[in-house]
Amino acid sequence: MARYTGPLSKIARRFKEPIFGPDKALERKNYPPGQHGPNKRRAKASEYSTQLAEKQKAKYTYGILERQFSNMFKKASAKTGITGEVLLQLCEARLDNTVYRLGISPTRRGARQLVSHKHITVNGSVVNIPSYQLRPGDSIGVRERSKSLEAISESLAANPVKSEWLDWDKQEYTGRFLEYPTREQIPENIKENLIVELYSK
Repeated sequence: MARYTGPLSKIARRFKEPIFGPDKALERKNYPPGQHGPNKRRAKASEYSTQLAEKQKAKYTYGILERQFSNMFKKASAKTGITGEVLLQLCEARLDNTVYRLGISPTRRGARQLVSHKHITVNGSVVNIPSYQLRPGDSIGVRERSKSLEAISESLAANPVKSEWLDWDKQEYTGRFLEYPTREQIPENIKENLIVELYSK
């Protein structure tokens, strides 16, 4: 299964945002990576490079590779509504992202691993595909034999559900994908209009 396995702190420093979660390296070095450090003269970013950087930030944030992201954009373009907003809704509706939003895992990477290792169910059946697209009304739960995992219980205790489009039953370890979130409900700092402009060229 293809996924990005490179250094996370360098990516976070490139975008000057903790897109993978709290990062001490980003706090210490709040400038882009490179051998010349903060003293390097950096040329003014072109329109294309700004749009490309925004697309890359979205990909790294949600843990999606290029082909997947491109296919997702095509799907968003075919749907009714604002393409950029629909694109982010599709990203949020991924199973690994929803597991992260429910607090079952403190990071998207951890959520992806839980899904891949068959700890998560959708509508009562085990699903091990992180990119699985959820629909409104779908039920997401922790597999019965996985409910005793310390990593899951600790994450749930430390990360209560804050997303308005999700519901969580802490007794049963099950959640529900109520509806697609509106743009205002999605907390990620992504300028989706730049991504649309890039793909529209």
